Amino acid sequence: MINKVILIGNVGMDPEIRTLEGGVKVARIRLATTERIYNRQSQESKDHTEWHTITLWRNLADVADRFVRKGSQIYVEGRIRSREWTDNSGNKRISVEILADDMKLLGRKAEGTGMPADGTSYGAPASQGGYQSQPAAAYTPSQGPAAAPQNPIPATSAEDVDDLPF
Repeated sequence: MINKVILIGNVGMDPEIRTLEGGVKVARIRLATTERIYNRQSQESKDHTEWHTITLWRNLADVADRFVRKGSQIYVEGRIRSREWTDNSGNKRISVEILADDMKLLGRKAEGTGMPADGTSYGAPASQGGYQSQPAAAYTPSQGPAAAPQNPIPATSAEDVDDLPF
């Protein structure tokens, strides 16, 4: 059986980072994916945005803490996990999240001029909705960094953990 999710989207808020008692780091990211839906009868297109909760463990959480910010565009591979619990009012609640196994930093949504701080332009101009590169362009735990950051982070994979600290 296969449980695999691949998402590319924009981060909606800065990552929420926690360090557990044993020193294990965990991050939670809210990721927006948008698809354009075209209605042939009305000849109009509408955007439909889905929000996903992404959970990253250990080194992926460290990468998120160091490089991911609101507006960053990221690629995430992972697994769907649902959890059930009873809230303080006695209501049964369900949450669905993605446990990330892999993440790549694709860039940050262009702001203003679309130029990175060093003045070098990457991709399409801001007026075309382009993205600009981040200093660490990609991170894949199984392959290591694609563009070597100044302080490379060793690779690991996420673990299944039933009780999240969020």
